[in-house]
Amino acid sequence: MRHNADMTTSVFDLFKIGIGPSSSHTVGPMRAAATFAHDLVSDPAASKVTRVRSELFGSLGATGHGHGSEPAVLLGLEGEDPKTVATETMRPRADEIIRTRTLRLGGSDEHAITFDADADLVLHRTKRLPFHSNAMTFTAWAGDEQVTERTFYSIGGGFVLADDGSGNPQIQPDETPVPYPFRSGAELLAHCEANDLRVSQVMWANECARRPEAEVRERLLEIWQVMQDCVTNGSTTSGTLPGGLKVRRRAATLYQRLMTDGERPVVDPLIAMDWVQLWALAVNEENAAGGRVVTAPTNGAAGIIPAVLHYAYHFVPGSDTDEAVCSFLLTAGALAAVYQQTASISGAEVGCQGEVGTASSMAAGALTEVMGGSPQQVMCAAEIGMEHHLGLTCDPVGGLVQIPCIERNAIGSGKAIAAARLALHGDGNQKVSLDQVIKTMMETGADMKVKYKETARGGLAVNIVEC
Repeated sequence: MRHNADMTTSVFDLFKIGIGPSSSHTVGPMRAAATFAHDLVSDPAASKVTRVRSELFGSLGATGHGHGSEPAVLLGLEGEDPKTVATETMRPRADEIIRTRTLRLGGSDEHAITFDADADLVLHRTKRLPFHSNAMTFTAWAGDEQVTERTFYSIGGGFVLADDGSGNPQIQPDETPVPYPFRSGAELLAHCEANDLRVSQVMWANECARRPEAEVRERLLEIWQVMQDCVTNGSTTSGTLPGGLKVRRRAATLYQRLMTDGERPVVDPLIAMDWVQLWALAVNEENAAGGRVVTAPTNGAAGIIPAVLHYAYHFVPGSDTDEAVCSFLLTAGALAAVYQQTASISGAEVGCQGEVGTASSMAAGALTEVMGGSPQQVMCAAEIGMEHHLGLTCDPVGGLVQIPCIERNAIGSGKAIAAARLALHGDGNQKVSLDQVIKTMMETGADMKVKYKETARGGLAVNIVEC
């Protein structure tokens, strides 16, 4: 995405409360479909609409079935929102739409139309549109007459752009001026040095230019609460995940084992890392099951920020406060803004290095901040976090956000903690800057074969036989 030079992406655009299993394949399509439906029913001509067809291209078409894109689109057309939709009723409602062959456009019985699953929800497995791999086109008819057609792009992290009619995205940035605009890591660091501010303070000032301080704090703590609820749900739910792989949920068993081990007199010196892995597994199992999660910055990488924030909260002295939580999320959001504005967080565009790599980088920098690191050390930690994820492919087995995605979050969380500790042992000076490693990530993604970018046509996806 491109922004006005005086704009900086908000932390609340980067941390979205939504649903699993994918920000680009579930959250984005639901938001796009809802936008199309809202605009359609707002037009007086909507009363004449008799049919709507949804077409998904590129990665959406290739892996949309396993990523929950189909129910997301259907419920989006019925006006549902990822933040508030009842996660437990999504698939049953989608099945009902297919069974009854009736869809309530915008959620209104007044705009009920006939729906044919075979003809009206099309996943093009090998066809893509030029601008982005995650594209979708919605077309509405009144009888045999086409009423309107619109194309949207789900560019990662739940961000959705509408096509301007020429095959290019229509950018509508937030025009609110902020005191410390930045796009790059260098610009962010320059603001810190020139004004003697921490990274979190720069982001706090920018957020408070958009909304009252009390609201910023309240919304940050709401995000933290949803993360905690997600960990709790994931740690107490057993069984298998949906989909043909029959992946067993492991977080609940690990949680019980850790609780039991905690009563023993001999303490494992690495027990904190077991907890970190538990927290990451719990979140990503919830995500894979279509539960309520926070996109951070994507759903495929949603476990890393909660896991590392839980680590700080429970194991880093003085970090179990609302102030520390807000500082962590603001710092992570500032780093994510650099990635989102200058590179990509879409697995379909740059592979998993743009998802798990970005999340690990964000978490590393945020942990460094709450552990007392300088802005230079924060940047160093973020650079280390990405540098050691370069080239990471996105190859979901069966098109599901399960293997290798769930374990990959646990490993990415550990890398983030290691990166933060390395940075804190140094003085912040580094041979490779954050901006240089981000540029390298984008170039690596451009060189990566398409089959390794969320198509389920390469890597583990073709070497593991589905059960």
